Amino acid sequence: QVQLVESGGGSVQAGGSLRVSCAASGVSISTYSMGWFRQAPGKEREFVAAISWFTYYADSVKGRFTISRDNAQNMVYLQMSSLKPEDTAVYYCAAGVRSLSMTAAGYNYWGQGTQVTVSS
Repeated sequence: QVQLVESGGGSVQAGGSLRVSCAASGVSISTYSMGWFRQAPGKEREFVAAISWFTYYADSVKGRFTISRDNAQNMVYLQMSSLKPEDTAVYYCAAGVRSLSMTAAGYNYWGQGTQVTVSS
């Protein structure tokens, strides 16, 4: 049974930093593409970052967010810096069996999400 559990969300002021983590079980993340998505109230879920053999970022977070993985620990991380109020959302971790994707349809497994709130 595949499980993805996010943690590390919270509240931070604009300009601050936060790291969210994703613990995977039932799957070896070294063989999957891993992604982070987010969903703000009243908006659709949107791509944030993904990692496989390389990394890819949404334009809105490029230069501010960094995705990384620890295959030995089966963990994926999203380091967020220079946070803005528009980064406020529930952040979801996802695992996909196919090559790196920037769409939700490209992922097979999802976590429950962790809330990130950025105040101005």
